[in-house]
Amino acid sequence: MPATIPVAQDFVPYATAAIDFHRALNIPTGPLVASRAELDSLHEHVVALHGLLDAHAQRTAPLLPAEGDHLKAARTRLWQAADHLHAAYHASPRPGSGEIPSPEACRARLPEGAPELSICRRHQETAQLVRRRTTPADLHTPFTGLVRR
Repeated sequence: MPATIPVAQDFVPYATAAIDFHRALNIPTGPLVASRAELDSLHEHVVALHGLLDAHAQRTAPLLPAEGDHLKAARTRLWQAADHLHAAYHASPRPGSGEIPSPEACRARLPEGAPELSICRRHQETAQLVRRRTTPADLHTPFTGLVRR
C-alpha cells in the first residue's frame, strides 16, 4: 500500500472568502473613492499573491514547462496589477488634507514619510524579485503567456 503524503492546510479559500466578506461589508454601493489604507491593503495582498505564484512557477516550470509558462504569465500580470495599485495609491487624496498630489509629484514618486513609505518599501522589495525573474519585454508585452502544447 503506497504511503499517503499529508496535505498542508490550504488557506487560500479562506483568504478568498475574507476578501469577498470585506467587499460585502466595507464597500458600499455607489461612487466612493478608495482610501489610501484600502489601496495599501490591496497592494499588500496582490504582492503576497505574486509571491505565492512565484513559488509555484519556480517549482513547476522545470517539471511541466507549459504549466510553468502559464504560472509565470499570471505572476507577471499580478506584478502589473501591483504596479497599478502603487500608482493609484500615490494619485489618491492624502489623508487629513484631502489634497490630491500633482501629476509631477506622482511621476517623481516622492516619498511621503511613514507610514506611507511601507507601500513603497514593499513595492521596491518585490520589484527586485521581478527584475530577477522577468525581462523588460515580458513586462511590456500585451500578452505575457506562451502557449505550449
